[in-house]
Amino acid sequence: MLTWVSGRGRILIVVHDNPDPDSLASAMALRHLFAVKLNREAVIAFSGMIGRSENLAMAKLLQIPLTPFPLIDLKAFPVVCLLDTQPGTGNNSLPLDVRADIVIDHHPMRDGSASCRWVDIRPNYGTTATILYEYLKVQGVSVGTKLATALFYAIKSETQDLGREATRPDRDAYLVLFPLANKTLLNSITRPNLPREYFIALHSALEHANLYGKVLVASLDGVQFPEVVSELADLLVRLEGTETVLCLGHYSHELVLSIRTTSEEINAGELIRKLVAGIGTAGGHGMMAGGKIDEVEPERVGELEAVLTQRFLTELAVTDPPLALVP
Repeated sequence: MLTWVSGRGRILIVVHDNPDPDSLASAMALRHLFAVKLNREAVIAFSGMIGRSENLAMAKLLQIPLTPFPLIDLKAFPVVCLLDTQPGTGNNSLPLDVRADIVIDHHPMRDGSASCRWVDIRPNYGTTATILYEYLKVQGVSVGTKLATALFYAIKSETQDLGREATRPDRDAYLVLFPLANKTLLNSITRPNLPREYFIALHSALEHANLYGKVLVASLDGVQFPEVVSELADLLVRLEGTETVLCLGHYSHELVLSIRTTSEEINAGELIRKLVAGIGTAGGHGMMAGGKIDEVEPERVGELEAVLTQRFLTELAVTDPPLALVP
């Protein structure tokens, strides 16, 4: 990969829309690898927004250089990398007619990835950041404090402190990176101030959540930033007696979905793809998944949420009557 890249021009690193800590840390690590080994500076591009408070604090405090995708001239970059996402998944803004040269991800392989020049997809890894950490390790590239903090926080948040879908490589990286991470910065990232919009979304989720036995469905109505949908799914799946959660929120002209489960018998990635089949895009893996449906007008939200809820309950063979979470 490094040999091929060294003979090309400018490098673009594209992360998925509304990037999370795993994609941000992975991009930071790959950019560092190119800088040290090739003396080349890559541009990191993202689309959507960074709305979750922890992710905003991470990008700001660790000084991750990010460029909005609409400002990018793709013709100026002979090398295009996709991190923590793949071609055609619907959660990145790389046009379908633009070939990604390098794809590094920990989600299941997509058909469009097979034709890329360098493909390193490891669904058995808990995070993409772990893969990039191993790249740095085998190349003998030193990891500074800010990069170590980014990589550690990515593994910490994605695997929930190694408790969710973490494998041995993730644990090894976590233990090596922890002593190198800046604990003051880490605390500021993990415990940021929360905006009023978060509590508005939480109120809406609680008010409109229904329990169907061990399954919970929550509508957040309109949200100020799309990441809050997955953020609240992470919270609600902790409800005692609940195994699987579907959260839905309307952002701009998109209906955003997020699934979380604690059941090893359910594959959240496969489940969410069935929910949006024919109407949207989605992806994920064992215990967590996300998706969206584009061009949804406000007046159609309720109808569409009802359809998705019924598909969700049918796929899980749930027949329990709804019970409001908050009476």
